[in-house]
Amino acid sequence: MLLDLLAPPSCLACGAPGADLCTTCRRALPWLTGPRCARCGLPGRCARCPAARAAFDAAWAPVAYAGPVPALVSSLKARRARRAAEPMVAAMACAPSGLLGAGSALVPVPTAHERARARGFDQATILAAGLAARGVGTAAAILERGGPATRQRGAGRRERLAPGRLEVGVRAGATVPVRCVLVDDVHTTGATFHACARALRRAGAERVVALAYARTL
Repeated sequence: MLLDLLAPPSCLACGAPGADLCTTCRRALPWLTGPRCARCGLPGRCARCPAARAAFDAAWAPVAYAGPVPALVSSLKARRARRAAEPMVAAMACAPSGLLGAGSALVPVPTAHERARARGFDQATILAAGLAARGVGTAAAILERGGPATRQRGAGRRERLAPGRLEVGVRAGATVPVRCVLVDDVHTTGATFHACARALRRAGAERVVALAYARTL
């Protein structure tokens, strides 16, 4: 394309010219392989699962939040590079079929209104739409945030999990499907996923899965 000749694409993680993710960064992606806890998504088997009391049934992410991944996520959220969603969606679409299941609704984790307005978009909505375009499920933006724009990034585990920190509810008039897949960029403590899953369950969801691009270890 002429635009690529005038302004060649650069790696979203390291800035090297040539592609959305350069060969070096692609090779450095920390794929999560081998056994993992189906409940919280962490590698291995949990003796004391941190998601034992979570409102979601299972969690999965294709990569760890390490290596070039934080820079790729930041390019979408902080630098507003929407093309960063493409490699993220491609990886998320590889989730085990048993997790997603036929007829599942892809429910984006809602961003605080102020933050979404400042950014110009909601990153989870873009990821859910990308997955839907791949035939993974149907996007359903049925959740909304309430209360102040609480920032999870930089908060400790105790602060993230404090009761009442996150206010999430189902949009007025929205129909909540029986099977829901929550979609977000990063799974850290699971507090946000838990708040969203709890809102969906209260509204009638029977199974809720947490799907993220990256999982902090």
